Amino acid sequence: MPSVVVTGAGSGIGQAVAVAFGQEGWDVLCADLDLNAAAVTADLIGSKAEAFELDVTDEEGCEEAVRVAASMSELTSVVTCAGANALASAHEMPMEVFNLVMSVNVNGTFHVAKAAGAKMIENETKGSMVFISSINGVHALAGQAAYATSKAAVAMLAKVLAVDWGSAGIRVNAVGPGLTNTPMAAGMIADEAKMDRIPMKRVAEPADVADVVTFLCSDKARHVTGAFVPVDGGWLTGA
Repeated sequence: MPSVVVTGAGSGIGQAVAVAFGQEGWDVLCADLDLNAAAVTADLIGSKAEAFELDVTDEEGCEEAVRVAASMSELTSVVTCAGANALASAHEMPMEVFNLVMSVNVNGTFHVAKAAGAKMIENETKGSMVFISSINGVHALAGQAAYATSKAAVAMLAKVLAVDWGSAGIRVNAVGPGLTNTPMAAGMIADEAKMDRIPMKRVAEPADVADVVTFLCSDKARHVTGAFVPVDGGWLTGA
């Protein structure tokens, strides 16, 4: 089986994605800023997984992660789950906080994708990348000047790279989770008004997102690229 790099693999959606690939027999590089958390995920998968300490804002570190994954087996996929959030009214948000969120979510996604794309093109590999965006990239909420803007940029980056690399056989898509049962979303899940907006009347579990990600990286999605796929229980329908 091929290999995949999963960033943010230490918890939440990233962990669920890494485990899902492991269950399908892939070699998985579990990359996370917290090496101990990455190691826990790798242990859940077993011998086909490796833990890797990665700060996605470090371009050289992202290049090394790609090299390590490619040494495990043929690198065919990348899933960028590493993310940062900050809630504040725009006029009260320090620029260093805004810049950090953009650096992790946008620059970090690009660093990993650029390194992996170069490796796939060099090896003539027909690969697939999935970027974790958010429904907040297309639906604005108060206090999300940094987060929502960054997630919109991630979705557009997927479209641009799909165009750039389509002729090389590399597909790039974005997944937009809605409210998902992760530590980052705990405060929003407790908001009954937001829960009422979801037609399916439940938040997503990380595995719900992971199943869509693994589909997009599979041959069943062989003609899907440049797409934004919401996994939101119907939030964006406006019901």
